[in-house]
Amino acid sequence: MSEKTGFTTMAGPKAGTSAPEIGVGLMGYAFMGKAHSNAYKKIPYMMYPPPAIPKLIAICGRTEAAAAEAARRYGYEGYYTDWRKMLEDDRIQLFDNGGPNDAHAEPCIAAAKAGKHIFCEKPLARTGEEAKKMLDAAVKAGVRHQVAFNYRFVPAIRQAYELTRSGALGKIYHYRAVYLQEWILPHYGTPKIWRLDKKVAGSGALGDLGAHLVDLGRFLVGEMKSVSALTRTFIEERPLVEGSGTGKVDVDDAFVTTVEFENGAIGTLEASRFAAGRKNYEVLEINGEKGSIRFNLERMNELDVFWVGDQPKETQGFRNVLVTEGYHPFWSNWWPHGHIIGWEHSFVHELTHFLDCIVHKKDVAPYGATFEDGYRAAVICDGILESARARKQVDIRF
Repeated sequence: MSEKTGFTTMAGPKAGTSAPEIGVGLMGYAFMGKAHSNAYKKIPYMMYPPPAIPKLIAICGRTEAAAAEAARRYGYEGYYTDWRKMLEDDRIQLFDNGGPNDAHAEPCIAAAKAGKHIFCEKPLARTGEEAKKMLDAAVKAGVRHQVAFNYRFVPAIRQAYELTRSGALGKIYHYRAVYLQEWILPHYGTPKIWRLDKKVAGSGALGDLGAHLVDLGRFLVGEMKSVSALTRTFIEERPLVEGSGTGKVDVDDAFVTTVEFENGAIGTLEASRFAAGRKNYEVLEINGEKGSIRFNLERMNELDVFWVGDQPKETQGFRNVLVTEGYHPFWSNWWPHGHIIGWEHSFVHELTHFLDCIVHKKDVAPYGATFEDGYRAAVICDGILESARARKQVDIRF
């Protein structure tokens, strides 16, 4: 057992015992469906010996031709066009929900009632109230549950977790985080897709990007106590995806908020999908009494680290650390140091963790985000929207 990762990471030539199979039913075959399927297929031979062998039973989507093609492409035994029918399949023990935000609550609650373990994409729900129903159902059913806050499973982020939670940084003063993308700027001509529809998405940049910043703040620093926010929608009408005419955009294109943590730290969070030149720019910085750490998702194998008093005054500054040594989190399963891994590997790590928790009846927390974490993140996001609407500081109450 590795203290760094929370699950077995032996990479020897031979496993002592055969791993059990866990039947997987995946809802959604687009962006997240591809990412999750890729991870399931890598686990048996890369996270070796695996805690379980994911058996790809079925994939589900509304369009039959697309679902059938996804099943063939990713190697699922079959497909469904109705998630209710898929949940009746006794071969499935793990329900993986990679659907849009409005398709999280009902299927996950039904999966819990059917006794399936649940892995759900983020944000867990459109609102805190909706997330609470999902949490209650999973707890009542006694199934394992995890939210796909995959950045917890980036080696450099896990290393940052070890540094902050071990006390190496001392008292934490600041957490500042930005998540910037550009893909709905005017020149892209993006129509009113589901991510721009409050009924489906719940929120805009906040739920899509900001939820990651909220979760990582809670993971790395501690619980959030209050928020004070602004939101903005820059383009309020967009062409409809189907048909003629336009539709109203009723979600935030960008938000910024100050945050107060229960431990006395303060922070700022910002997310925008209108940041020209920024592709997937998530940058975090934590400042403590003994040092600071900085992470940039676009350079995800690195941490910038500064230790107070570590260098002569003339040469003090941040040091860039390549987080690829064999003793770094997760690395014993991959390549020699310096041979970097990518964004998709975070899904391999988080799903291995979840399988390990299922098979060995372990707690998903603190390394993985449970539905409790998803619920708390949703409540904080609700607070951010309420603060922006009322133009006042909002205390967070769970």
